[in-house]
Amino acid sequence: MTVAYGVKGGVYVNMTNRCPCSCMFCLRNNAEGVYGSGSLWLEREPTVEETIEALKPWLEKGVDEVVFCGYGEPTERLDDMLAVASWVKAANPSMRTRVNTNGLSDLINGRPTAAEFVGKIDVLSISLNTDDAREYLEECHPKFGIDSYEAMKKFASDAAKAGIDVVMTVVGEPVTSRAKQERCREIAESLGARLRVRPYEG
Repeated sequence: MTVAYGVKGGVYVNMTNRCPCSCMFCLRNNAEGVYGSGSLWLEREPTVEETIEALKPWLEKGVDEVVFCGYGEPTERLDDMLAVASWVKAANPSMRTRVNTNGLSDLINGRPTAAEFVGKIDVLSISLNTDDAREYLEECHPKFGIDSYEAMKKFASDAAKAGIDVVMTVVGEPVTSRAKQERCREIAESLGARLRVRPYEG
């Protein structure tokens, strides 16, 4: 069971396969894992203690960053994920921590959650994906429906206001046109975030 795997100087943490979305361009539609990680499909979800034990060898080796990102949405296990992040910060206060997320944490957990990341997570990478709520619904199929897009944007704005570095992402061409990428950049900046165009890996 792959709980921690290395990517480009960082260690990625895979705590769940649960996700409220079914994005048409999601990597897990096409592969068992990424970057030689082995299968990221979990037989069961690891405990906080098991996750910490899986991380320890990577931190001893020396990595630049701990990233909560696997084959599910990390905020499906918000409390457990933040417990692991707190351990990381206690063990190495200078270690950068990041969460790659769909930004639906508030809907998943039934409460505003951005403030809970403060002091534990340095960077939130949020999948904006498009400039239009209807298109987001059609491409990402969130189980929460049409309100998901605005909820994701509010989470991003709340996190930026709380002092977290927020990066919003879209998939590059051919999924997202240059014109749409620029509209997404304007949206991200209006929320206090910056935009990153990630490569299409279909």
